[in-house]
Amino acid sequence: MRIVSLYFLLACGFLYSEPQIVPQQRNPPLFKGEKRGKDDEGKTRSLTGTVKDEQENPASGAVVQLKDTKSLQVRSFITRDDGVYHFHGLSADVDYQVKADRKGVTSGVKTLSVFDSRKTAVINLKLEGKK
Repeated sequence: MRIVSLYFLLACGFLYSEPQIVPQQRNPPLFKGEKRGKDDEGKTRSLTGTVKDEQENPASGAVVQLKDTKSLQVRSFITRDDGVYHFHGLSADVDYQVKADRKGVTSGVKTLSVFDSRKTAVINLKLEGKK
């Protein structure tokens, strides 16, 4: 009886000491706009465009604001001499609103919809005086 009990305990100890295989988990992003691995399996997109003034000239120094309509987080980009702006790492599952301001003159608000399937969407903005 003792020998059987000893073998039983040894067998149980061997079974419990076997290493377990744990699946590797991905770390969650810190926030929605965080840059991830290579395009995160196609779930991200970009937005670019040009801001022009009333005379159709590139608007340098314009502040372009991008609003995530889900989290209400706002990101900003200041255009350079060419008036171009860029936003990368945007979720394909969220609508975004974009607008530009410069020296008190504002563009209209435009929306990048979840139904827009382009990997790099282009939305050009025009600054218009107060009417």
